[in-house]
Amino acid sequence: MIPDFRSPKAYVSLILLIAMFVVPAVLGTAFWTNLFVLLFVFSAMAVAWNIVGGYAGQLSLGHAVFYGIGGYTATLLTQNFGITPWLGMLVGAVISALVAVVISYPTLRLKGPFFALATIAILEVVRLLVIHEESWTGGSSGISLPLNIGWTWMVFREKVNYLIIAYGLFLVVVWASWMIRKSRMGHYLIAIREREDAARAVGINTVNMKIGAAVISAALTSIIGSFHITYLTFVDPGSAFSLDLSVQIAMFALIGGLGTVAGPIAGTFLVLPVAELARGWLSGVGNGMHGLIYGLILVGVVLTIPRGLAGAFGPAVERMLDRLPHLGTRRPVAARPSAATAPDGGEQATPVLKAENLFKNFGGLRATNDVSLELGRHEILGVIGPNGAGKTTVFNLLSGFLAPDQGQVSMRDASGAWVHCATPSQFARKGLGRTFQIAKPFTGLSVLENIMLGAFINTANRDEAEQIAREVAERTHLTRFLHTEARNLTVGGMKRLEIARALATRPRILLLDEVMAGLNPTDIEEAIRMIRGIRDSGVSVLLIEHMMQATMALSDRIIVINEGSVLVAGTPREVVEHPAVIEAYLGKDYQDA
Repeated sequence: MIPDFRSPKAYVSLILLIAMFVVPAVLGTAFWTNLFVLLFVFSAMAVAWNIVGGYAGQLSLGHAVFYGIGGYTATLLTQNFGITPWLGMLVGAVISALVAVVISYPTLRLKGPFFALATIAILEVVRLLVIHEESWTGGSSGISLPLNIGWTWMVFREKVNYLIIAYGLFLVVVWASWMIRKSRMGHYLIAIREREDAARAVGINTVNMKIGAAVISAALTSIIGSFHITYLTFVDPGSAFSLDLSVQIAMFALIGGLGTVAGPIAGTFLVLPVAELARGWLSGVGNGMHGLIYGLILVGVVLTIPRGLAGAFGPAVERMLDRLPHLGTRRPVAARPSAATAPDGGEQATPVLKAENLFKNFGGLRATNDVSLELGRHEILGVIGPNGAGKTTVFNLLSGFLAPDQGQVSMRDASGAWVHCATPSQFARKGLGRTFQIAKPFTGLSVLENIMLGAFINTANRDEAEQIAREVAERTHLTRFLHTEARNLTVGGMKRLEIARALATRPRILLLDEVMAGLNPTDIEEAIRMIRGIRDSGVSVLLIEHMMQATMALSDRIIVINEGSVLVAGTPREVVEHPAVIEAYLGKDYQDA
């Protein structure tokens, strides 16, 4: 994937990237060259960290472990076997990637501070191991790189050569980060960071995605670590596996803006020069003054612009760039046709989703008791019942968010064969979409990107996903909000976005969980028309709803659940007139009156 340099954002970014190299090359002094080498190194590490910490939202505070692995691998291979650091850099990246896989499986299942603490513990364990293995690592004294001059050994008398390498590696890491952010993987990682359960509902394998992000981030960090330690010509456990280094990298990304490509670069270019200058100016005052500067800047950013520089100033910069001329237009890509087909009369007798004898207990409470139901092809099936009847539990069992203690759920795949799924992502990939009772938009993404997340289940092509998203947005009356952040929608808009995201997966079965709750009468009428249109396009719909009039008007059949069991099933008229339903809703005294 190559950036479209016809857009203002792309060609201005290119100009800035070129200027980053031209400025120190023109200035030419050792001070400026060294400063920009450090800027490129730490920017690249912050960008690499941002893949797992910003995109995926996994706060790693032990990322220096990969920096150290890369540095030690390149140094030991050069010292003991005469292998060029260029090859050692790649070997270190492979080792770091493998280490990332090993530690990701247990740690990435942890949340928030527990994950951060686990990464710190791993960093400390590796540091102590390196100190202990003194015979080949040099222990706490460290080891020096052989000073063989030349490009083969990455050791130079002229500092400008280091600048060239640092700049090249910086560009590689930035390009990799940009590629990920614009790809399906990038959208998936942002979705996982925002709302992991909603991400699973659109078919995302969240564990594999997070491991993939950790592997890429580790490999890139290791490459930069190999170069930086070669540049320093010395490595020791205290500096290579340093918690301070890990926190520093994360801080640059946090100050610049998590989850953006440019944010970690901006954070590094803002903070690092100030801290380095402070180190020189305040060296006579006491050790650690540069750390104090880091801390003061971090506190100031968190208090004043919690979303970082990119979050605070990014929208204004983009508006300025939009005023610049665009050098061309992009032709839209035709979207793939929908998997659903128009309904054929008489097909409702053919089931597409089946639940058989479902039991689910939570401790001593039985939430569902021998629940069985079938959803027919191109049918709207309503599920109603009093509060606490077990409707949401049934809904979660049908979509894989809960596993039944007994019984099974099966659905027809695209070929018509019955399949059993174990996870929400498997259900989604087989053609089952769902919404949530409380709308769960990915708030940091635009409406367009939210819908694209559903479309990505069927295509890895961004243009195709965008075209599908635009078509779905038109069906759900969201076109004029496409570039609005999801957090700024009304309740009705968020409900429509939930439906749109599910529809973008091209489902054959759609589960709607109280999509009309909290809507005004106008929005309810619009929702009714929308749901009928979805059914008419060939999608089977199962809906849970407390709006009884809407449910009766929409449903072909209705199932009443009470106290975890199926009470009644039948047509809307049969259900509304059934004595057991009247008693469940209004009480026995009303029935006897």
